[in-house]
Amino acid sequence: MPLPPALRHAATVLPVVALLALLALPLPAGDGSGGTPADAFSALVVCCALVHVVRSARRPLTRSAAVVVGLPVVGIAAAACASSSAATGVTGAARYLQVFVLVPAAVLVLIRDARQFRVLAWAFVGLALFQGALGVHQNLTGTGASYMGADIRAVGTFGPTDVMGMATVVSYGLIAALALAFRPDAPRQRAAALVCAGLLTVPLALSFSRGAWIATVAACGVVLLLAGLRHALRAALVGAAAGVVLVAGLGLGSQLLQDRLTSITDVTDAPDQSVTDRYAMWAASVDMWRDHPVTGVGLKGFPEHRDSHASLALSSGSDTAGAGAEFRRQPLLSPHNMYLLVLAEQGLIGLLTLAGSWLALLVCAVRGWTRVRPRRGRAGAGGEHAGGERAGGERGRGERAGGERLDCALAACGLLVWQLVDFMYADIGGPSTVLTAVALGGCAWWALRGASVREAGSGPAGPACGADSAFETDSACGSGSSYGVDVPRAVAGAR
Repeated sequence: MPLPPALRHAATVLPVVALLALLALPLPAGDGSGGTPADAFSALVVCCALVHVVRSARRPLTRSAAVVVGLPVVGIAAAACASSSAATGVTGAARYLQVFVLVPAAVLVLIRDARQFRVLAWAFVGLALFQGALGVHQNLTGTGASYMGADIRAVGTFGPTDVMGMATVVSYGLIAALALAFRPDAPRQRAAALVCAGLLTVPLALSFSRGAWIATVAACGVVLLLAGLRHALRAALVGAAAGVVLVAGLGLGSQLLQDRLTSITDVTDAPDQSVTDRYAMWAASVDMWRDHPVTGVGLKGFPEHRDSHASLALSSGSDTAGAGAEFRRQPLLSPHNMYLLVLAEQGLIGLLTLAGSWLALLVCAVRGWTRVRPRRGRAGAGGEHAGGERAGGERGRGERAGGERLDCALAACGLLVWQLVDFMYADIGGPSTVLTAVALGGCAWWALRGASVREAGSGPAGPACGADSAFETDSACGSGSSYGVDVPRAVAGAR
């Protein structure tokens, strides 16, 4: 029996959606350092991408895209050679390659057009709603992770050892929903996306994650500014009013939220122990880099060199409890700053290659947004998108080709900004790490491919022929064939 057209079209991205679904499964209690079913399934996603490339018999990426995606390999390989043991180097290299090279490249290959990208974005939203609803239930029933002596911290299925897990999932979902709210010609989906974005603010607040709050505010601000200044001002007013209502309606939790918000600005005056530990580990990371400036101390070398470089202010570990787990003293194995972790373990080579790849993705994503951003038409055009309003009410060609993918550009830019800001307060580790790899892959699709691909059925016949297209075709531009994209049908009235 043949598959429905919609399901058949989304077939290549379904393995990635299944990978996200595995993150909704509860994990057994532990220290969070072992592998998860999602990590194992990510290898299957990479295999699916390889099969897709072989079956298509075409080169999936251009040289420039391969350089951007593969750039971190240089620093990872150098740091692996500098590790204290071969086993440590191989294990660390495998993890970094999984998160920052292999899985993102697989997601980049498996996403073919804007409709599949939206399927992935809605999968982020769905996972966030599930984890967020569980987190709110944990807060209301006192079954969450321990926070200030009470089991009220929303952590979803990730447990107290990965308190950033649910916050990351909810943040991704909120940003994706906000971006999808700007999809043209889909009023029902816009309304649903706005409702989802509003609902996800509650579990995000109850996660008590200051880093996630800061990163989400920055990312949502970027999304709104790229969507238009008018939207940004309107959303700021609505957000401020909603924040007052939510905080006032949370009852007992409102004081804890206010204290947590206040602590963001008090970290230099009266920091709590968690902030003191973070500062001590940041200083230790810089000292490690000074001793090994080029290649760092080696992959997974931070715990081994921590005590010899940290000050006496560093505690022996952090306390974790609640959410079905017993009290545990969690060792401090990373500086909770991705940039400093890379600097300490991989040196300047690793930081320049890894952060350089992320920065290149952000620059390419913003360049893609410039092609689809809303533009005001001539006087009397009513502020239409690029192309203006033609006589007879037809939209211009530029609006059809670009404006319909504005939500994709906003989602990619927002997720990248969130990740780059959050890396100042967090690093990889825990069950939610594979989610970071999927998000980077989705952003890479827009930055390296999506901005140059016309959405099937949305533009005039023939594929887009951008000079910086990250995929190659067997035919010349305008021949009506492109890698992984169905031939667009002619639009009635299109020139």
